[in-house]
Amino acid sequence: MELVVFMAIFILCLYFLLKVVYETISCYYITPKRIRKIMEKQGVHGPKPRFLVGNILEMASLVAKSTSHDMDSINHDIVGRLLPHFVSWSESYGKRFIYWNGIEPRMCLTETELIKELLSKYSTISGKSWLQQQGSKHFIGHGLLMANGDDWYHQRHIVAPAFMGDKLRIYAVYMVECTKQMLQSLENEVKNGRTEFEIGEYMSRLTAEIISRTEFDCNYEKGKQIFHLLTVLQHLCAQASRHLCFPGSRFFPSKYNREIKSLKMEVERLLMEIIQSRKDCVEIGRSLSHGNDLLGILLNEMQKKRSNGFSLNLQVIMDECKTFFFAGHETTALLLTWTVMLLAINRDWQEKVRAEVSQVCCGSGGAAPSVDQLSKLTLLNMVINESLRLYPPASVLPRMAFEDIKLGDLHIPKGLSIWIPMLAIHHSEEIWGKDVNDFNPARFVSKSFASGRHFIPFAAGPRNCVGQSFALMEAKIILAMLITRFSFDISENYRHAPVVVLTIKPKYGVQVRLTPLSA
Repeated sequence: MELVVFMAIFILCLYFLLKVVYETISCYYITPKRIRKIMEKQGVHGPKPRFLVGNILEMASLVAKSTSHDMDSINHDIVGRLLPHFVSWSESYGKRFIYWNGIEPRMCLTETELIKELLSKYSTISGKSWLQQQGSKHFIGHGLLMANGDDWYHQRHIVAPAFMGDKLRIYAVYMVECTKQMLQSLENEVKNGRTEFEIGEYMSRLTAEIISRTEFDCNYEKGKQIFHLLTVLQHLCAQASRHLCFPGSRFFPSKYNREIKSLKMEVERLLMEIIQSRKDCVEIGRSLSHGNDLLGILLNEMQKKRSNGFSLNLQVIMDECKTFFFAGHETTALLLTWTVMLLAINRDWQEKVRAEVSQVCCGSGGAAPSVDQLSKLTLLNMVINESLRLYPPASVLPRMAFEDIKLGDLHIPKGLSIWIPMLAIHHSEEIWGKDVNDFNPARFVSKSFASGRHFIPFAAGPRNCVGQSFALMEAKIILAMLITRFSFDISENYRHAPVVVLTIKPKYGVQVRLTPLSA
């Protein structure tokens, strides 16, 4: 009897071992080889990959070389600097080519009609790959940004109301209050004799303050502490994700992995303290709901029983909070920083925008635009669009096919990632004309550059950025208030050196000289 039990256990263990071995071989060799053959038959070629690492070393070498020096002048021809592998491989293999990020095959796609079809037609059967999810799971988990399929669909419908209508008007009040405090701080420093400021630091602190209030309202001080830890965690995850192509690397007790897990636990401990205090208030009757901020909306939704079987749990709520810190804090701070830099070196447009804001907002004393006045700031909107075109927060937009799909004349096999180089499309002379690398907001006077095809800073289709309206409203309010209180020039200490660290950042910050304007 004991021998029979032993044999049964042995056979069961052997089965699971063989299954793991087969799935590993399939993941690291069989599936990538199959995808490569399918694409080569369709004429899509690319650089030869190395075992396990693919083309990672070649990409890293090209990027290190192109960013090893600062740019000679402030110009916006940055595709060759930030995406040198794209430039090199597109010249060798054409508009469509396939390259390898470790074991993950990626097809680069720049044809705008196919991009529109992919983003609009296949939103539910394409999404984020396993490598992407693993690279960010400790940082933002499986929140809306990394969710796929039905999970993404249900999360999107739960979160979307938080960024619409009356909710945006409530957030606008926070934005104005926080911006007033920042501007007063700047004025005080100018009065004390300081004239030069690294504006990126101020924009980062300001957007962190705003997202803290909109996510956590009365708990925003603890929210700022969480966001500080998440910023550190973001950089650690970016470094650790380089090793994901090696089997089992995420389980190694390396320095990166230990620090990442420690920070993640601390972030989630602080989040649980905020969540538990909200739940306690409702349970003892001190409050009828969990609040009107983003966290409150998510907690209120958690109480609902849904007929579709989907339900929020505490882990998903924590992941959503972390996701919206990243999406609502850093990307908006970078948009503001690059826009201030562009207006500082293009004083004619700075004066035009200042005149427009003063005219539109004269009824409110020029202090801050109301939500209804924002749509009338057409010049400011054009400037923001041009800033997003030249310096989109993300340089690429990834989608993985979870089923075989037909895209134009291409058969896309299941498991192939499609990478859309937004930066290259936004800097395409074929699309935008000879002045593609010039700062020219007037190009957005017409509607010829359609969103979702040529201009995609927030992606497009059903899976576009859910917080797009929030981000644009925030950017307009902050810039309108800044430009009516200060005149600004670029400092001689500014060194133009854009780099990619998940997002497109100024390597040394953006130094500007501020001059207060008289009332």
